[in-house]
Formats: sequence, C-alpha cells, structure tokens
Amino acid sequence: MVMSLIDAFPSEQSGEPNGLHASTGNPLNELTDPKINLDQVNQQFDQVPAEDVVTWAAETFGDGLVMSTSFGIQAAVMLHLVTQVVPYIPVIWIDTGYLPAQTYLFAEQLTERLGLNLKVYQSTISPARMEALYGKLWEFNDVKAFNQYDQMRKVEPMQRALQELQATAWLAGLRSKQTHFRQSLRRIDTQGDRYKVLPILNWHSKDIYQYLQAHDLPYHPFFDLGYTTVGDWHSSRPVSADDESDRTTRFQGLKEECGLHLPQTPEESQSLDSSSL
Repeated sequence: MVMSLIDAFPSEQSGEPNGLHASTGNPLNELTDPKINLDQVNQQFDQVPAEDVVTWAAETFGDGLVMSTSFGIQAAVMLHLVTQVVPYIPVIWIDTGYLPAQTYLFAEQLTERLGLNLKVYQSTISPARMEALYGKLWEFNDVKAFNQYDQMRKVEPMQRALQELQATAWLAGLRSKQTHFRQSLRRIDTQGDRYKVLPILNWHSKDIYQYLQAHDLPYHPFFDLGYTTVGDWHSSRPVSADDESDRTTRFQGLKEECGLHLPQTPEESQSLDSSSL
C-alpha cells in the first residue's frame, strides 16, 4: 500500500488548493436554523485543517449533525477524523444488499475499532422483490436503469435516514478530485433543506495516505485487488491502464454519481415521499 496508494492518482498534488469552488446553487432560504452566510464561512474555512471544519460543524449544528459512510476504500479516514471530535455522532450507512462480503466485514472491523454509532438503512423493497419486478437493473447497460436502481436502493433510504434522524447538517467524505460534479462543490454548502459539510473536499491521495499511516488505520481489502473505489459488487471493478479516472470503474463507466450527493428534482422528491415499494 505504501507507495501504490499515492501512485493510484499520479496527476494529483498534495495540499489544500488556493481558491474557492463555485456554489452548488441550492437556495439558502429553504434553511431556517441556523442561518449561515455561506460565502463568508467558506472564506473563513478555506485553508483551515479538516478537524477544525468538523469542530465548527459540531458547535454549529449540535445534535442535528450526522455523517455518512460507504465503508469504501478510504472510509476509515473520515470515520476516524470525525469521531475524534464527535465520538457518538450518528453514522449513516446505506446497505444496498449488494455489497461485497469484504465490505460487510470491513464495516464490522471499523465499527468495533472506532466505537461507531452506526445507523444502517436499507431500501423498503428487498433485492429479490426488486429483481422480480424490475429485473437486474445493472445488467441493462443503461443510465436510466442505473438511476432507477440507485433511487430505490440508495437515495430513498438516505433521505429517510436524514428525516428520521432529524438531521440539519450532513458530514460527508467527498473529495473534489473524485468526479466532475464534486469539483463544483464547496466545503460548506447546502443540499436540499440541509447543510452539507465536506471537511476533506480539498484533500488529495497523498493526504489520505498520510492520515491512514499516521493513525494506523486500515483500508478496504479490495484496494489490494486493484480497486481505487468500490460500491456494489456488480457495478465495481479494478482500475485498468485504459481508465481515464477511478470513477470509470463504477457503473460500467456510464456515470460518475450514484445520486446520494446530487440535488433532488421535484419529480424525484415526490417519488420518495409517495413510494409504495
């Protein structure tokens, strides 16, 4: 792992960037408590360490603060970083029912080691029922089918988790180098009617590697098999020399985002509220 984790993204450089990213454009007036000047707070926290961003979020949002994890390749970094500041923060994990066995074992390992306050959410429709009604959507080689799958297995459970836990702010481990969409994000912004806080948004592969080493943290076992990102077993594969980025190894290269971190359209929000699945 020592050098290969850095070498997996040879185009990246270590350290925080000098400028601010553009706003996602989510309407702040949907948020009532607390009111935050996003331009000002992003300017204030542009160069500060990730731990300071987490501390600010904990002090600002209190019991309304949650975090999410996928138990992916580098999940231990955010889980450790956040729980050092907020030990009993609710940690939302969306279990699609299609994760590799190694992911479930990795989740158990990290949950026990870090004493996570884990909140597991799943789709309201079982994998078997979904396949009977809609087929194996990941085999259709179609973006629309992937989106339908993600909406049922990931987005709806996540939105339900945020509502049931009464979250006003959501910590996530997104990094700007991961996808084109994430390059447009700011460290502190909004998604729908909640704040979204991304402490390691500006981190690079070397930063991740150094944090893992400094705290003797494990990485997902699929890294040793050539994976730089891992999700469901049927929609993830090892990176190859022909891949333009690590995200090409997900969703058959048809899309970069699963939908969890994308703004919901009115149609999607309505389907989540009225789902009879």
